[in-house]
Amino acid sequence: MSVLKYCTSFVFIFLGYLSITGSGIETYYLLIFSFAIIPLSELIIPPSKSSNKLKSLVLFDLILYVLAPVYIALFVLFLATIGTETNMASLVGKITAMGLLCGIFGINMAHELGHRMRKFDQFLAQMLLSTTQYTHFFIEHNRGHHKRVGTYEDPATARKGETVYWFWIRVIIDSYRSAMNLEKNRLIRLNLPVWSMQNAMVKYALIQITFIAVVWIAFGMAVLGIYLLVCLIGILLLETINYIEHYGLTRKKISKASYERVQDMHSWNSDHLLGRTLLFELTRHSHHHANTLLKYPLLESKEKASQLPSGYPGMMLLSLVPPLWFRVMHKRLP
Repeated sequence: MSVLKYCTSFVFIFLGYLSITGSGIETYYLLIFSFAIIPLSELIIPPSKSSNKLKSLVLFDLILYVLAPVYIALFVLFLATIGTETNMASLVGKITAMGLLCGIFGINMAHELGHRMRKFDQFLAQMLLSTTQYTHFFIEHNRGHHKRVGTYEDPATARKGETVYWFWIRVIIDSYRSAMNLEKNRLIRLNLPVWSMQNAMVKYALIQITFIAVVWIAFGMAVLGIYLLVCLIGILLLETINYIEHYGLTRKKISKASYERVQDMHSWNSDHLLGRTLLFELTRHSHHHANTLLKYPLLESKEKASQLPSGYPGMMLLSLVPPLWFRVMHKRLP
């Protein structure tokens, strides 16, 4: 039953397929499910603090290994067919659906795989991130965010009173700069040349440029523009989640160079069942920060974690209306 619970993520694939191959209202199925059905359901279904007691994680890994190529196949199908869409409403629906798939699988699933020690998992994570032109996330998130979370040095920690719209601009720029600096400092410590193929940021740039060139040559300039728009939607989806995960939660500075340790209260969590299972337990964020190597089915609810009034999809909608967001969230800040 635990394995079947996480197989619900294939609903995103099914609805994504219907959206990018359909017409009219069908192209909005994934959007409606993600930001209408899930938030409304989570207002009705009470949160669940249940956890999985597991000995083997093979089947849970298999879910990710099956989803990854299926997602990439959907992406190729989208690129191969979107150029023939002439109806503007259907075009918008299909672009939005593919953008959501980029955020859910191209980035969120890559986040899960990118924390693992196996080289294959890390490679798969980087390839998924490449499809969304956001591969530097692999460096910044793992080596930057998890060390600096809850501080002003962390681009992905939203400040109290900061709107999600300003956060988008700041985090996209600053996270790229941070990844560049992290990689430069790594190479300097190893006494290696910064501008070389030993620099992961250089390799990522070449891979992403190759993706762009392939799309341009294979499908034309119009589809390339659509592809970049899809990537932007996926990126904004990720960064909206980042905005929610640590909004206004800061660690105390105990000296000029150090902060208090990261605690459960420094992440916003949600035990709402649909959001938990569909997003691979991303909403149990405090436990993830406490143990970054722990695989998603083993993440548990933390008693002292900061709790959201709804799941991530509903909170993402709320964040788009800053006055309402501030009214709801500032009451809950410690």
